[in-house]
Amino acid sequence: MKTSLTVAIVLSCIVTNTSLAQKMTSMDAKPKVVNKPKKDVVYQVFTRLFGNKNTTNKPWGTIEENGVGKFNDFTDKALQEIKKLGVTYIWYTGVPHHDVIRDYTKYGISNDDPDIVKGRAGSPYAVKDYYNVNPDLAVNPAKRLEEFQALITRTHTNGLKVIIDIVPNHIARNYHSLTNPKGVTDFGAEDDTSLEYARDNNFYYIPGKSFEVPTSNTYRPLNGERNPLSDGKFTENPAKWTGNGSRQAKPDINDWYETVKVNYGIKPDGSKDFPELPAGYDTKDYKTHYEFWKGKDVPSSWKKFRDIALYWTAKGIDGFRYDMAEMVPYEFWSYMNSAIKMKNPDAFLLAEVYNPKEYRNYINLGKMDYLYDKVETYDHLKAIIHGSAMPDPLSDIQEDMKDIEHHMLHFLDNHDEQRLASLEFAGTPEKGKPMMVVSATISTSPTMIYFGQEVGEDGKEDAGFGKPSRTSIFDYIGVPHHQRWMNGGKFDGGALSKSEKDLRDFYKRLLNFTIKSNALMGKYQEIHTLNRNETKMYDAGIYSYVRWSDKEKLIVVVNFSWVTTSHFELKVPEDVIKTWNLKDGLYNVKDQLYGSTTQLKVTDGKGTIQLSLKPSESFIFKL
Repeated sequence: MKTSLTVAIVLSCIVTNTSLAQKMTSMDAKPKVVNKPKKDVVYQVFTRLFGNKNTTNKPWGTIEENGVGKFNDFTDKALQEIKKLGVTYIWYTGVPHHDVIRDYTKYGISNDDPDIVKGRAGSPYAVKDYYNVNPDLAVNPAKRLEEFQALITRTHTNGLKVIIDIVPNHIARNYHSLTNPKGVTDFGAEDDTSLEYARDNNFYYIPGKSFEVPTSNTYRPLNGERNPLSDGKFTENPAKWTGNGSRQAKPDINDWYETVKVNYGIKPDGSKDFPELPAGYDTKDYKTHYEFWKGKDVPSSWKKFRDIALYWTAKGIDGFRYDMAEMVPYEFWSYMNSAIKMKNPDAFLLAEVYNPKEYRNYINLGKMDYLYDKVETYDHLKAIIHGSAMPDPLSDIQEDMKDIEHHMLHFLDNHDEQRLASLEFAGTPEKGKPMMVVSATISTSPTMIYFGQEVGEDGKEDAGFGKPSRTSIFDYIGVPHHQRWMNGGKFDGGALSKSEKDLRDFYKRLLNFTIKSNALMGKYQEIHTLNRNETKMYDAGIYSYVRWSDKEKLIVVVNFSWVTTSHFELKVPEDVIKTWNLKDGLYNVKDQLYGSTTQLKVTDGKGTIQLSLKPSESFIFKL
């Protein structure tokens, strides 16, 4: 979730309020030791859209017109095909019960006001009840929690692990849980609303002012459709701060007006009103962090979100993706993440963080396993494919993040970003192939793909609130390329075109190689600079590097160019040949994507490979 990101980033600088000493300690921390035997691959699915077979795709269409997917659409067959793609985790996006414009009152669920809901199907980041799940996703909404529990079990049975969202920074304006565990009260139920701030208030208030619905000359809820609750009003007195930090009783239409900001003990002036981690805790493990927080007096919101995470952990959830984590202080993350790890040491904890200056704080002090590598690797790959940057800085990015590279999850597609195959990004799915090879093999970090990416989903649909280039997360809509793979629920790709089948085959080959490769959990060295400086016909769009471990040695070379076939002699430098302990002679190397073979020639301690590299082609040569 990145709307009004400028406000969000400014606020994150306030809430983290990192001391200079802690920053210096984090920067000087020793590189992490990676003990995992293989890479992980996360498959993000927008749960509401995955199983939808309806192809009507009417803008602002209702659930009856455009259809909706269900938990039960993730059949054993579907899960097995996802696993065969090379996936180890499924991130089921949009599971917690969020606001939706649909009448579920017969199940005891209150109707949601279109004036504070984005789209018709609602934003998954405006959670209304953290102790239950979206009723749209259930065949029987009365049994929605049981249906999701069955999906967790089914996913595990098929050899995959489960991630869901938690959004600690903000919740729906009308939050109300119907299924709180015994002793758990709703957010804000015990707040002193006469105060702008109190440490144990769950929200920030604007005393003396009532909330006003934002107005716009161009936007109308439900596209202007009549609805009993759509009257330009929503009762909230006093008004609360909005989710992205707006302190206005009437937020702007571009603010996260459907949500309210959660208070973690950060005073309005940005100072911290809770215990801080001692110096040196960036090098301590989660057990030490957990012991530190034992018996500490912490804000109410900390306890509420910790209990939510442990509730889902107890139900078998294997990890969480945290929305806009940098807007919440890293001390809270230390508190919650250490508690999760004490219950499940293998929990997969992924955070959305966009401020590179704070990466090490959220990893080392906040005890995050992984952060989005969006600002560095993703943004630069996008610039390369747009023709506005050279591949060369990829080497600098790897060097600058070598102490945390394992923690920087790589992706090219997710629900917030433009589709990789869209005209606004790569333009064609084939142009995305070299980007995907680099994203998946340049570091030891996990790789993430977004459902439909592997068959060239381009996000062309005008869904209503959600507009083209992104697959809408706010509307009932079909996902055409993915639906052709789904093939009416057969999940066999039977309706795919040849190019779509070929693309999925590429992803299957690449991802399955990455989760088995020992070298990809080993060392990295770029050989690009040498070749750029010394190799004739090593064209501008080419990039190369080596990966190795004691058991496996790889040479990776990609061509980002869409138009140029390059014929050249790739050089493998003397220090790599020496490290690999190769004597002068000929060595067979085999491409791990499509099986072609060639030879590495070592002469006077230096290596060369004769290559012909087609547009958008990549080789992963194994010695």
